[in-house]
Amino acid sequence: MLSTTGFRMIALTLALAVGPITALGPSYAQTPGQENRQDRRNDRGDARDTRQDARQGARETKAECKKGDEKSRAECRQDKRNTKQEGRQNARDQKKD
Repeated sequence: MLSTTGFRMIALTLALAVGPITALGPSYAQTPGQENRQDRRNDRGDARDTRQDARQGARETKAECKKGDEKSRAECRQDKRNTKQEGRQNARDQKKD
C-alpha cells in the first residue's frame, strides 16, 4: 500500500502533466469575441452621438420654425419629428456598416 507521501507525489506528478494540456484550449477563443464586443460598443456609441446631434438639430429646427409665422405649431412639430427620424435612420445605417 502507498504511503501518504507517495500518494501525494503521484497526484502532484499527474497534476503537473495534465494541467498545461487542459489550459491550452480556451486561451485563443476569447480574443475575437472581445474584439467583436468592443466593435459593437463603438458602433453603439457612434450611433448614440448621431441621435443626440439629431435631437439638438430638431430643437433648433422647431425654434426657427416657431420664430417665423409661415407655419402652424403642428407643422413645426412635424418638422421636428422628421428631423429626429432622419437622425435615427442615420444611426441605424452607421450600426449596419
